[in-house]
Amino acid sequence: MPKILITTGDAAEDLEVMYPYQRLLEEGYEVDIAAPTVKQLQFVVHDFVSTFDTYTEKPGHCWPADVALADVNPADYAAVLIPGGRAPEYLRLDPHFQRIVKHFFAENKPVAHICHAVVALAPLGVLKGRRTAAWPACAPDVRLAGGTFVDAEAVVDGNLVSARAWNDHPAWMRAFVELLREQAPVKR
Repeated sequence: MPKILITTGDAAEDLEVMYPYQRLLEEGYEVDIAAPTVKQLQFVVHDFVSTFDTYTEKPGHCWPADVALADVNPADYAAVLIPGGRAPEYLRLDPHFQRIVKHFFAENKPVAHICHAVVALAPLGVLKGRRTAAWPACAPDVRLAGGTFVDAEAVVDGNLVSARAWNDHPAWMRAFVELLREQAPVKR
């Protein structure tokens, strides 16, 4: 059965980890969660309060990482998925994260990202000439990286499938699973 890698860490958006994780398992894929270290991760929930100018952050679920980023052989995986939240802010500095992501783009394997995950991709040069969705506040990051920001619920550009935030999950995962079924089908 093909394996899918989710690269994340503490303060990742809870729904953006757990929904794809469960959806990919349901589809029949083996899913590994990779983080800087193997430990119990603490996710967060971003939500909206009518009196705030921005979103709020509350503690979310805890979930164990399966593998450290340093120990990941990206050739073992058919695709990678990068959730948003605050984890991408520090993942982008991790040389193992960088190595992993660059592998998937170089090999033209499926890559899914959502929300603030784009801040981890922008410095890697992988968005140049690409169309991508992200949380709208990240549009400048996309443009500075040479990409085109698209404000839509699911944007597919070759092997790249992106979305704005967790409320786009149905369309985003539908598009990603369709790409996986073409490029890395589960044998039934």
